[in-house]
Amino acid sequence: MKHQETLLNFPTNGNKLNGFSFDEIGDDHLYTGIDTPLTKDAFKLSDDEKKDKIAGLFAEIMQVMGLDLTDDSLNGTPKRVAKMYIDEIFSGLNPENKPKIALFENKYQYSQMLVEKNIQFYSNCEHHFVPIFGKVHVAYVSSGKVIGLSKINRIVQYFANRPQVQERLTNQIALELASVLETDDIAVIIDAKHLCVASRGIKDDSSATVTSYYGGIFNKPEKIVELQNYLKQ
Repeated sequence: MKHQETLLNFPTNGNKLNGFSFDEIGDDHLYTGIDTPLTKDAFKLSDDEKKDKIAGLFAEIMQVMGLDLTDDSLNGTPKRVAKMYIDEIFSGLNPENKPKIALFENKYQYSQMLVEKNIQFYSNCEHHFVPIFGKVHVAYVSSGKVIGLSKINRIVQYFANRPQVQERLTNQIALELASVLETDDIAVIIDAKHLCVASRGIKDDSSATVTSYYGGIFNKPEKIVELQNYLKQ
């Protein structure tokens, strides 16, 4: 059974959530659960209606900052941003964009781990809406079924195309693969750079963040070593 994300109304207590201030949550890159926080009416508006509304609101933001929207260079920016948000960088919020996955029999009887490494991804930090980018490495051992290699990339991109926290992204990819492939023998490793760290706040441009998920057979130390050896090649 596929992992189903929960639509919820996000509870807050004044300027705090679970004892942390909103600034602490954002600057410390904390997250509140495996599901992307969505309201119950998240899909009440159509994509076209969302784009129209976002364009108007973003125009207000630009005007508040003092930008002249009558300038030819800026005039179309609100609509471009709205289209980018809905059709591109946050398209993974809409479940209708979830990739359709077909399973195939493992006719080759390949019983060792399959590794797809260096899957390039771009996402956005949900705390500051600035880019997260890097590489995802995925491994699984077939339970008798396999999927096309490009479908792994599509699953990665679907969950990356939403406001994210790297730990959540790691788990969402892993749980979806486990559900689709009907196996717990899944490993996901993400090595990424966060521009919310590099371009603002502490402004550390040299650090990277690595997160991992090991399920089933990949909890065995020898399998982790085997996977790491594949990734070094």
